Amino acid sequence: MGVALEYARRLEPGGWHVFQNGASIINLTTGQSHSSPLPVMLKNALIRQARSTGETLELYSDSAYVVESTSTEAREHAELLGLEFNPRPFESLMEPIVRAQWLLSRQRATELTSQPHEGLEAAQSSSPLMPDTQFVGLTSAGVTKGNAMKSIADEYGISLEDVMYIGDAPNDLSALRVVGHPIAMGNADPVVLAAAERSVGHVDQGGLAQALALALSINGR
Repeated sequence: MGVALEYARRLEPGGWHVFQNGASIINLTTGQSHSSPLPVMLKNALIRQARSTGETLELYSDSAYVVESTSTEAREHAELLGLEFNPRPFESLMEPIVRAQWLLSRQRATELTSQPHEGLEAAQSSSPLMPDTQFVGLTSAGVTKGNAMKSIADEYGISLEDVMYIGDAPNDLSALRVVGHPIAMGNADPVVLAAAERSVGHVDQGGLAQALALALSINGR
C-alpha cells in the first residue's frame, strides 16, 4: 500500500516483495501470497490494550491499515506511508490481519520490547523523518524478515548466499544474518552496522542508490 507499493513496482513490478516485517510476502503480478496472519486472540488483546492505555496502535492487512488514534504521530505516520489519515475502528479492517504496530516514545518502546510476547515476534524500528517516534512491530511467532527472505529465495530458486539485503533498523537483523551480502545504511542503528559486511551512505545522501550500484557490481563479477 502507499509509497511502499509504489517503490516495489518501480523495483520489480512482476516479482515477489516483502512487506510488514516479513508478514506479507506477495507476488505483485499473480497476487500469490505467503502471508502469515496474527492469531485472532492476540490481535484482540492488543486492541484492548490500546483502548485501555490510549497508546497509538496500527493494524495491517496485506493491502490496508487502520488506526483509531488521532494522535500527532498517527497523523504523521499516515503521511509518511503515503496514505489518507482516516481514523476508524479496528474492527473495520478486514481479515486476515498480518501485523500490529505501536507508535511510542523511545523509553516506552524499549520497555515494551524487553518484555516477553508469547506467540508474537516484536521488532523495534525508527524513521529519520519521525525522530521522536519508535515503532514496535508485532507479527506471529516465527515471522521475521529473515524467514521472508528465505521464502523469496526459494521462489526464485537461488541461494541466500547470492542475496543482498540492505537494512538500517533492528528489525532488519534477522534478514541481514541469513543473506550472503548484508549491507547497512550509513544512518543505521549501531547493532545493524555491526551485523553488516559493509555500509553505504546515509539515506539522505544517496545511500540506497549506492547500495543498488553495489548490487549491480557484485552481480557483474
